Amino acid sequence: MHKLSKQPSALQEKTLNLAVRIVNLSRYLAQDKNEYIISKQILRCGTNPGAMVREAANAETGVDFIHKLGIAQKEAGETLYWLELLHKTNFLTASEYTSIAVDTEEIMKMLRSSILTKKKNLATKAVSAISLIAILVYFAF
Repeated sequence: MHKLSKQPSALQEKTLNLAVRIVNLSRYLAQDKNEYIISKQILRCGTNPGAMVREAANAETGVDFIHKLGIAQKEAGETLYWLELLHKTNFLTASEYTSIAVDTEEIMKMLRSSILTKKKNLATKAVSAISLIAILVYFAF
């Protein structure tokens, strides 16, 4: 959310919802399964995309925006790794794994799309600036 009066973006909502699910999963792993190592790993990487998306909303530059979303994408990828490991070691059932993995993959696709769109927009602005400079130089002589 850029301002308090503004509605959160779909990406902000989805990453926040994922973070809530990850917090609950981490709590379940620690309290019910006595699994403390992976629970902390997945808590760290699974809540990070939401924080990075919020930081990106207040990025100082387009490059900063891309960088923050890139971190979010990497952390979402790591989250998928830990989810897969939890599933293969029987801490998560197939349906539990599929449910949260699908949400995480959807977020990764949204992040990828946002990054590519911003890169395209930055490239367009750069070409426009170069064209303007070329026109100014041409007419200066």
